[in-house]
Amino acid sequence: MQYRKLGNSGLIVSAVALGTMQFGTKMNMGSLDQKATNDMVKFALDSGINFIDTADVYSRGESETLLGNALKGIREEIVLATKVRLPMSDNFNRSGATRVNIMRGIESSLKRLQTDHVDLYQIHGWDSNTPMEETLRTLDDLVRQGKVRHIGLSNYLSWQAATALGIQEKERLEKYVTAQMYYSLVGRGLEYEWISFAQYHKIGILVWSPLAGGFLSGKYRKGSAPEKGTRFSEAGQFVPFDKDQGYRVIDALRSVAERHDVSPARTSLAWLLSRPAVSSVIIAARKKEHLKDNIGAVDLKLTDEDIRQLDEASDPGTPYPKWMVLQLDQAEDPRPKLLEPERFADGGPWKDLGGTVWKG
Repeated sequence: MQYRKLGNSGLIVSAVALGTMQFGTKMNMGSLDQKATNDMVKFALDSGINFIDTADVYSRGESETLLGNALKGIREEIVLATKVRLPMSDNFNRSGATRVNIMRGIESSLKRLQTDHVDLYQIHGWDSNTPMEETLRTLDDLVRQGKVRHIGLSNYLSWQAATALGIQEKERLEKYVTAQMYYSLVGRGLEYEWISFAQYHKIGILVWSPLAGGFLSGKYRKGSAPEKGTRFSEAGQFVPFDKDQGYRVIDALRSVAERHDVSPARTSLAWLLSRPAVSSVIIAARKKEHLKDNIGAVDLKLTDEDIRQLDEASDPGTPYPKWMVLQLDQAEDPRPKLLEPERFADGGPWKDLGGTVWKG
């Protein structure tokens, strides 16, 4: 297993994390019972995974309950993450990023998970009805109370995340250290702005649905309906993508995978692990053999040619204003480079970040 820092924190997490959407019966994602959950968690930990991600909304709390039971006696050995924000009932106040819902949510999650704290507490999406200051101050309170160690966001636009970071900086509140976002070879929209934003602020990206609901497992053929009962047939339509390009990506995946004698799924995950700003890729499976194959991605070293082939097949094009920014960056400029002292782990003592310190 490989391990990485969790964003701009000192916490160390495995390069792949165990996802838990398949735990429980109230979501059409696997319906694993307690015994199967116990077996999957044990297998993950024995394979070197130390990071598990769940959410209160997964099977309306059942996933957290099953996970809490599976972690009895070993809770302190893992980094535990959960989320709050999505509806837990028809009650208006059991939803959103409000102070009332977050405070209720953390107490309920801690009870189900049978722990006194979570290592990462994430807002499971933007809430346009709640003042951001209310959300951020509540999260800060939870950190100060010791119920939460670090905080993260999920499914925000970059301007929303930037606004939140600005408020946290101004008001000296606990800062977001992670962003749980969708990213895959058929969903590269994160590269428009988010990746560079995350790099600049040292936010660790946690990738959800890295196989695009199972599509990138390579099991599916153009013109053939997905087999009933498969992950893609049941939940794969949740992440939209251009199917024609998707099958071109599958062709490239199969080509690269064959060169390494591995599965397309493992190849797709290895590509994600090579991307900048990624702290961990969240994987989930109904069967241990599939989880084992996914974990193998951390040891798969793709060549420059492999990366080029996958990049070209999955290239979504460059939208405005990014193409203009790139053109301006590449244009010749007679001025000295605008530099600032290095604040990141890579790049030596100085790095061209468009900062505020001249170096001739």
